[in-house]
Formats: sequence, C-alpha cells, structure tokens
Amino acid sequence: MPSAVIAAYHYYAASETLEIRYHSGKVYQYLNVPEKVFKQMRSTMVKGIWFNRHIKRKYPFKEITPGVNQNDLFTPGV
Repeated sequence: MPSAVIAAYHYYAASETLEIRYHSGKVYQYLNVPEKVFKQMRSTMVKGIWFNRHIKRKYPFKEITPGVNQNDLFTPGV
C-alpha cells in the first residue's frame, strides 16, 4: 500500500536492518529491528503512521542517502 511518506522499504533479516527510502529521496537504515516487527509493518495498510508509532525514535538509525557524504558537509576551518 502506498504511503505519503515512505516511497520504498527493504528488510535485511541477517542484520535485522530495515531500510526506508522516503519520498524526499533520503534513505535511512534502522538497526536491530526484529523480523517480527518488520512483518507487522509489512502487513499494515497505513505504513507511515505505523512506522512513526513503532519504529521511528525506537531503533537506532543512520542516513545512507546515495550521493551524500556526510563528511563533505562540514569543512573544518572554513
């Protein structure tokens, strides 16, 4: 089911990592997400709302947006 916020998602069971691509183009990985939690998200009709309630701010995450090197955003001494 489409979401107003989430464009696509993928789950990596071996590492318990949930990858979310937002409509903004940003990509995040949410870490240590149990497969059971992912299956609950996959089965819901309102993925964005469910995600906000059950995953966001509950699991560690990192941004992995392609083409963005976080180290390039801050140039020391400039």
